[in-house]
Amino acid sequence: MKILVTGAKGFIAGYLIEDLLAHGWEVIGLDNLSKYGDVTKSYDAHPRYTFVKGDAKDLPLMEDCLADCDHFVAGAAMIGGITYFHEFAFDLLAENERITATSFEAAIRAFRRGKLQKITVVSSSMVFESATSFPSREGDQFLCPPPLSTYGFQKLATEYFAKGAREQYGLPYTIVRPFNCIGTGEKRAIVDREVMSGNISLAMSHVVPDLVQKIARGQDPLHILGDGSQIRHYTYGGDLASGIRLSVENPQATGEDFNLSTSVSTTVLDLAATIWKRMRPDKPFSYISDQPFRYDVACRVPEVSKAREILGFEAKTTLETALDEIVPWIQEQIRLGGI
Repeated sequence: MKILVTGAKGFIAGYLIEDLLAHGWEVIGLDNLSKYGDVTKSYDAHPRYTFVKGDAKDLPLMEDCLADCDHFVAGAAMIGGITYFHEFAFDLLAENERITATSFEAAIRAFRRGKLQKITVVSSSMVFESATSFPSREGDQFLCPPPLSTYGFQKLATEYFAKGAREQYGLPYTIVRPFNCIGTGEKRAIVDREVMSGNISLAMSHVVPDLVQKIARGQDPLHILGDGSQIRHYTYGGDLASGIRLSVENPQATGEDFNLSTSVSTTVLDLAATIWKRMRPDKPFSYISDQPFRYDVACRVPEVSKAREILGFEAKTTLETALDEIVPWIQEQIRLGGI
């Protein structure tokens, strides 16, 4: 079986492609290198992997990549940390809409030619940005108020693209929603600008690498956004990759949407204290609350039983186990200047 993965040089795609190759898939990876540049991946020389440098908005190229593919994971998007939601409010909506429209147009054409079996759409937990009841279940995106951020709104739009393409053209789809992916491989993006957090200048605005950098560079007390009560479900990238692959492979996933997440809730303050204890066990933990960004969601808790019951998927990697891998990797990237 052959699959196209767009956004192939991205964070989650790095885990996904590795997992697909390990399970016998032939993979085409497409990326325009606009976020990280031409980063090296462990599978670049794999005999069943082909990388194509190109833009997911290029319809003829997309059609060519899909010509012999059985499946398509539409993962290309402008995406970044919370500062992205403010700095690129228009671009996140306009650019991602163009990517989404082209991806579906190419998928519809490939499906009508009889080769493509399904498109798997990578959405986001941000479709539940305005939720007020928890846990958020599949289907609640239609019940809660729409997302306030343009990023969250556009991710919800990708789900409507899937439904529209199914209704009009019969295109089979599955929607996956990763929750707060953590892992290695997330470096400084080309377009990132520096933002001060206390006495430390950062370019990432993703909570785990930001906290590790500040602690590694000696910040004390530690600066966090808001009061630290924000609830997240930090899900290891390798687990998410497995969930996405199972969503692609399982016939029962067609026409369905899945929250892919750990079942464990963690506050930002608990995360900060856990990382601090790991990196500076000799120093008492102390922190300062900085003014949060507008789109810093207070609570994000998913219902995960649907993915377990239909896909047999569970995110089993604990936060502590993930940090065993992530913290040393970030420390090495600090030394190398890659983050």
